[in-house]
Amino acid sequence: MLSELRIRNFALIDELSVRLGPGLNVLTGETGAGKSIIVGALSLLLGERATADMVRAGAERASVEGLFDIGDSPDLVHMLDEMGIEVEDGLLVLKREVAIEGRNRAWINGSPTTAGTLGQVGAALVSLHGQHEHQSLLRRDEQRAILDVYGGHEEAQARVSDAHRRLRELTNRIEELERLRAESIQRGDYLRFQLNEIEAANLRVGEEEELAEEEQRLSHSQELMELSSSLANALVGEDESLLGRLGSLRRSVDQLVRIDRGQEELTELFDTAYYALEELGNRLADYATRVEHDPARLEEIRQRRDLLFRLGSKYGGSVEAILEVAQRARAELERIDNAEWELSGLQKEVAAAREELETAAAELTRLRTAAAEKLAGEVGAILPQLGMEGGTFQATILPLREPGSNGSEEVEFRVALNRGFEPRPLAQVASGGELSRVMLALKTVLARQDAVPTLVFDEVDAGVGGVVALQVGDKMREVARSHQVFAITHLPQIASRAQTHLLVRKGERDGLTTTEVQELDAEARVRELARMLGGDPESEVSRRHAGELIERAGAAVRA
Repeated sequence: MLSELRIRNFALIDELSVRLGPGLNVLTGETGAGKSIIVGALSLLLGERATADMVRAGAERASVEGLFDIGDSPDLVHMLDEMGIEVEDGLLVLKREVAIEGRNRAWINGSPTTAGTLGQVGAALVSLHGQHEHQSLLRRDEQRAILDVYGGHEEAQARVSDAHRRLRELTNRIEELERLRAESIQRGDYLRFQLNEIEAANLRVGEEEELAEEEQRLSHSQELMELSSSLANALVGEDESLLGRLGSLRRSVDQLVRIDRGQEELTELFDTAYYALEELGNRLADYATRVEHDPARLEEIRQRRDLLFRLGSKYGGSVEAILEVAQRARAELERIDNAEWELSGLQKEVAAAREELETAAAELTRLRTAAAEKLAGEVGAILPQLGMEGGTFQATILPLREPGSNGSEEVEFRVALNRGFEPRPLAQVASGGELSRVMLALKTVLARQDAVPTLVFDEVDAGVGGVVALQVGDKMREVARSHQVFAITHLPQIASRAQTHLLVRKGERDGLTTTEVQELDAEARVRELARMLGGDPESEVSRRHAGELIERAGAAVRA
């Protein structure tokens, strides 16, 4: 529960500490005293958007801090632990700060955090119900959510959402395949042309270099034959060859070695050179006989190289790049060719997913129908207790053409506030005060399902008075048996039901208007209720009337 709310330099508030207790807490005060400012500060703490105009005139920054005792909420402690937020001794402190320059900061238990995380935690701690929330009750999606919370349909709703998401994914895939298939009519012909042209060329990696070398040899065949023949004749020919001249030189080398035995290695060097030149001459002679002069082959090579050039110009330059284009075309054609088969398989999956969605949605419809009837009975039984004697309530199931992520129906709350009238949608028949009471009736019924420990009601008593106000107060106190309730009210009948009564009033400090809050003791409470009754708070009659309200509230609780 919210144990204490500390506010500094927020709007008209200089420094304020509001202490709350368990059960029903009420905040009363003159119109304009600042009740809505306190609710605004609490909203800021719970993650509402911060603006620089929230800072009190003359101050640099405003801050709101809330102390929560959650020792009796193990599920909440577990949720915070999973978020990495440690709770010591069951206490949790949230803080929000707004600077005049617009810089905002937030903390949880002294550690910096984001406004988003603060809002997420705040939503699990406090549920604030004001005029905005009353208006949200007019929306069908909100009404459906309330019915699902009441009926405990979380798992059934999750199954419907999962089935719908699966169906949507499969449908999107089919749409993609249909688009691909439509494109493939033209695209496929082009890809097949590409692939056929490249495959017909029978390309081989490395052949560009081989063809270039072969063309070089064939185009210079005559020159190569003449050069090799000339060199062979010069080395090993019959007339005046180099090897013939070396034979006579060998005798001179032998004579030198006979004279100087120390130069025997010259003979070995001479022989090595002789045999090397002999091998060179023989090879050149052999090469000359093998030089090919083939104009037909040369033309064939030039045509092949022209083909490679044309394919390279179209598909990427090198043979490797051309083959890569062919591979991509082959893969894409395979996808296109397989699209029909895959489409057939997906259509079967879609049929199964649609059947699964319809089954899950039908089960959710069954649960909602049963919960709607039960909720209508419980809320309808409370409405007369809130001053709507002939009031009836319906949670109407409105079928949709096909199931969606939220099921096969919308939910619409309908009421008849007077006997003999057909129930109509809330937005058409309910005034502000009546809408507030319908909200309170729903909260009374939903209290056992609502895991949020603190409920805040701002102006829930709008448009009511007299005996109805007493009944509204009793219902709020009933909700307060399972929750901490904090209500801002201007009705003494509701205020008399509180376990903790807080009074807000205007003051002045250093020439500036301030807002102050005081927890009322028994005597002060009687005076405040007397004021709220419209009488003189010091008159015996007004005080006696206020005392009777308090006594009657106590008697109602004891009963």
